[in-house]
Amino acid sequence: MPKKFISWNVNGIRACQKKGFAEFVVNTNPDFLCLQEVKLNPKAIPTETFGFKHHFYHLADKNGYSGTALLCNEKPIDVQFDLEKKTLGHQGEGRIIRAEFKDFFLVNVYVPNSKNDLSRLEYRSKEWDPDFRSYLSELSIKKPVICCGDFNVAHQEIDLARPKSNHKSAGFTNEERAGMDAYIQSGFIDTFRKLHPDKTDHYTWWSYRAGARERNVGWRIDYFLVSESPLLEKIQESNILDRILGSDHCPIELLLNC
Repeated sequence: MPKKFISWNVNGIRACQKKGFAEFVVNTNPDFLCLQEVKLNPKAIPTETFGFKHHFYHLADKNGYSGTALLCNEKPIDVQFDLEKKTLGHQGEGRIIRAEFKDFFLVNVYVPNSKNDLSRLEYRSKEWDPDFRSYLSELSIKKPVICCGDFNVAHQEIDLARPKSNHKSAGFTNEERAGMDAYIQSGFIDTFRKLHPDKTDHYTWWSYRAGARERNVGWRIDYFLVSESPLLEKIQESNILDRILGSDHCPIELLLNC
């Protein structure tokens, strides 16, 4: 029986709850649910379990900003927040939850956006991406890694509706795309693209402006990356659940025989 992983940038879990979040969880019944951009006050963590035995929240110091959550039924051996080498920084924004299980590490990430004016591009490309990639590589030496979340980058032209007009836009700059190249070169697989190399018009994020979602003018910026060895042969399905509403992102799903 494969294990089901779901990742979703909910763009505020309280708002998403008002748009069918709980019903979605019941209907899909994942073993592991990773959420990004939960936007919660650290002093007001939800008491709802959503049917899961274990739940972990990593929230930003700033109220209502960023934040990640992991909900699961299998008890982790260990859970860590942020990068373990504190000297690398990247703390305070609630962006990484790492859970260790018997056969794998599960890493839930909300990668920083470069911002519309690209004011955070240098931080993103020269600090965050190299540090996080090294972190995943170090974990993969110990056991296989499943990493999911909002990476805030469309990797290839096939991954967004209008590539020609966005080469200098946040989320599709050469620097950000090179960062995704480096994950692949380091031995991690983009599971959706591996199973669907030529599939077009499948996106995970749409602007709220100008009816972008209705017209499917979107970007694929949410990913399940897994260690190529030994998880490649264990991937059963990797899906984009683009009919699910509730956020400006849709959930993504991975079924893995692990």
